[in-house]
Amino acid sequence: MYRVHGTCTLYGCQVAAERLSRATVAETALRLGDEQGLEAVTIRRLAQELGVTPMALYWHFKNKEELFLGVVDHALADVRADRSAADPWPVQLRSMVESLVEAMRRHPILPDLLHQSDKARANSFSRATEDVLVLLTQAGFTPQEGYWIGSHLLHGVIGLVHAQVETPPRNGGWEVNEWRRMRRIELECLPMDQFPMMVQIGATYAAEPDPERYYTFGVDLLMAGVESMARGRSAADPVSS
Repeated sequence: MYRVHGTCTLYGCQVAAERLSRATVAETALRLGDEQGLEAVTIRRLAQELGVTPMALYWHFKNKEELFLGVVDHALADVRADRSAADPWPVQLRSMVESLVEAMRRHPILPDLLHQSDKARANSFSRATEDVLVLLTQAGFTPQEGYWIGSHLLHGVIGLVHAQVETPPRNGGWEVNEWRRMRRIELECLPMDQFPMMVQIGATYAAEPDPERYYTFGVDLLMAGVESMARGRSAADPVSS
């Protein structure tokens, strides 16, 4: 940790900034946001966390908007396709979707950041979008259709992460096992003659949750729609396929 005491001179701030990489600042912002929410991510608070004055951070990010873009850019750095790979487009696209799921699971703040920032200005987001468009045009979609599909996949992943049904809502103050016990009681107490399937769902809360199965199932569901449409398009136009 690097500290700058007293008044930050131009030289002193430059030295502190050079010792702090953009990646270090972005990673700290992600951790702070994941732990305390997006409202906690400010230049001043980050400076306190990193042990420097706010002026040192302005060498990397001129304002909060640029900070958020830098954080998005850093968080999505691994969401990309390997265009040199011999894998077919569905395999590469699935890998990108899985990388996006992993990034959002690791950083719960990421969906809010994507909503609140001009994400199209983040290099990693634009690069990922370009990769998706390349893959989907290989599948027979037009660039516009590919853009629609990419948006659908992005928001599908956000919904998948936000709506994990086996866990309590974030910031609800619930202990997981107690929440699951209460949820099971709530569902199993429904009138069996009116809600037999909901009562069965209640019984599933007695078992330990399996988040990996949940996310695999969710990615399968998202990809199934894209692959089904691509197969239908190939069948309708066999010459182009």
